[in-house]
Amino acid sequence: MASIWKGSISFGLLNIPVTLQGAQSEKEISFSMLDKKDLSRIQYKKVNAKTGKEVPYENIVKGYEYSSGRYVIVTEDEIRKSNVKTSQTMDIEDFVAIDEIDPMFFEKPYYLVPQKGAEKGYYLLRDALASSEKVAVCKIVIRIRQHLAMIMPKGDYLILELLRFSHEIKTEKQVKYMADVAKTAKYNPKELKMAEDLIAGMTGKWKPEQYKDTYYQDVMKTIDRKIKAGKGHKIAPVKEEHIETTDNVVDLMPLLQKSLAARKTAKKKAPAKRTSKSAS
Repeated sequence: MASIWKGSISFGLLNIPVTLQGAQSEKEISFSMLDKKDLSRIQYKKVNAKTGKEVPYENIVKGYEYSSGRYVIVTEDEIRKSNVKTSQTMDIEDFVAIDEIDPMFFEKPYYLVPQKGAEKGYYLLRDALASSEKVAVCKIVIRIRQHLAMIMPKGDYLILELLRFSHEIKTEKQVKYMADVAKTAKYNPKELKMAEDLIAGMTGKWKPEQYKDTYYQDVMKTIDRKIKAGKGHKIAPVKEEHIETTDNVVDLMPLLQKSLAARKTAKKKAPAKRTSKSAS
């Protein structure tokens, strides 16, 4: 599995080289956008707003708009060099009990894998976290954005969970809802008791493997049925746009004609007698 980030965990005086690998195995149904008229694929191109022409990826640069219509260009190398230590190191700032962190802060999990030669420090940190029943709070820079994160032990590995910063989470007061309506919502004690009994009857141990993505499975069944029923369509691949070159016989004639015309014009403008020095 390819690593998303490579750097080190800074734990006191210990420096533990690690790589970051995705912990999610996303199952998502991917649809292509087609034109209803002829089922041709819809393309999304990056075009120059001035000329309307498509811009190759290698010609696209990052620009920061510091005032209306004015940009400063920043290269990937300049971004990486802005703070090398921060971009390559996770400094552990605190240790806290995991139950103190509100689940609303959790964003995305990753596996931390030790680099060669870092195993001793890696497993020392893992076992120390496990025995103390604590998680480490740190910051990490991924793709020019800094994230709050926590490191926790899980089996043979350390897990890094990206966290949201406090300013990224709405407070209850920021939720658009009529609070006065909630105050007037009344239920009687019998209804509460029935709800509690229902919860008690449905309570069990957490077994994540028993929960299936039935929507994904049902949509795929529908797709499979249509394929088996012969309702698939053959769509011609999109032809890549090529820049005109002299290798094309059809385009060669006008190019030659233009060249000859330009040559004749140049001859007419040139002096009747030219020396070898002036011709060069």
